[in-house]
Amino acid sequence: MRVLFFGTYDARVHPRIRTVRQGLAAAGVEVPERNVPLELDTATRVDMLRRPWRVVLLGARLLARWWRLWFDSRDVGRVDAVVVGYLGHFDVHLARLRFRGRPVALDHLASARDIAVDRGTTSPWLLSALGRLDRSALRAAEVPFVDTEEQRAALPPSQRSRATVVAVGAPQEWFAARPAEREARPDGPALTAVFFGLYTPLQGAPVIGRALALLAGSGVAVTMVGRGQDLPATRAAAREDTDVTWIDWLDPAALPALVARHDVCLGIFGTGEKALRVVPNKVYQGAAAGCAIVTSDTEPQRRALGGAAVFVSPGDPEVLAAALRDLAADRGALGDLRSAAAARADEAFRPEVVVAPLLERLGEPR
Repeated sequence: MRVLFFGTYDARVHPRIRTVRQGLAAAGVEVPERNVPLELDTATRVDMLRRPWRVVLLGARLLARWWRLWFDSRDVGRVDAVVVGYLGHFDVHLARLRFRGRPVALDHLASARDIAVDRGTTSPWLLSALGRLDRSALRAAEVPFVDTEEQRAALPPSQRSRATVVAVGAPQEWFAARPAEREARPDGPALTAVFFGLYTPLQGAPVIGRALALLAGSGVAVTMVGRGQDLPATRAAAREDTDVTWIDWLDPAALPALVARHDVCLGIFGTGEKALRVVPNKVYQGAAAGCAIVTSDTEPQRRALGGAAVFVSPGDPEVLAAALRDLAADRGALGDLRSAAAARADEAFRPEVVVAPLLERLGEPR
């Protein structure tokens, strides 16, 4: 089987498409790729949609990428299916046109409407337009796939039965970054934790900021990586005398090694509807890298992690701070939690495991 990966996605920013490609390759599928990243982050896209005159810029850039994609794919040869990466709401239509008669799978990791709501959009006309964009993209894909059962349930009723659940998982490099053993640090902090992300409301980073203020002087050292909408509020919530390192940008290739050096990887703590129905990249990646996981207590995260995490109430900085203090005080429990997270990642988060439902759908007779 040959499956073409196609579109304007950016695998460095949204690595789920890389996990899917690695998983299919591990299953013996040929996975050629034609990818011309749009190079516009999600926040910029949403801002463009809020300002109608800027949509022209989005359209012009998209058409330029499509021109390259169309011609770059002339020599791709026969393919049995096409996978369009995340934020491919427009790309899926190009794929249908370019590869007529071939099934197209769309990574519908998040709807355009959900993204806009998460970033504070309230305009009824814009949300309605984005809802239509989502439905159009889903109709264009023979095999839309989402990451949790809750995400599938949130799809339009006509699309739910067609959608496949494919867990996010983690790319191979996160497993490779896992240290064989942890170095003892008798003179270092009692506990090190790391958060990385785009500081969207879904992630609940200001909750972490308030927890950091409560942890001052506790021996818990935290690294905060990334930048975005909620970064100012997060920094304001964290006191200046807390043991926090702020890194506003890091090359994605360096992120697995940095995370793997920490005891704990922090997940998400938002309270919005979307936050309650997803399992974020960082939970899968942190577990793959051998960190203990502390994240919000939601049904999809409990289902993904089982007993291999500490779950805290969404939006509750006091409970989060208490969980980190407890782990700092009990190195034995911390070690058990790290081992459990790594074992769960090996069992369920590797690329070849998470792509099994998608591979089954792509292999169905048509």
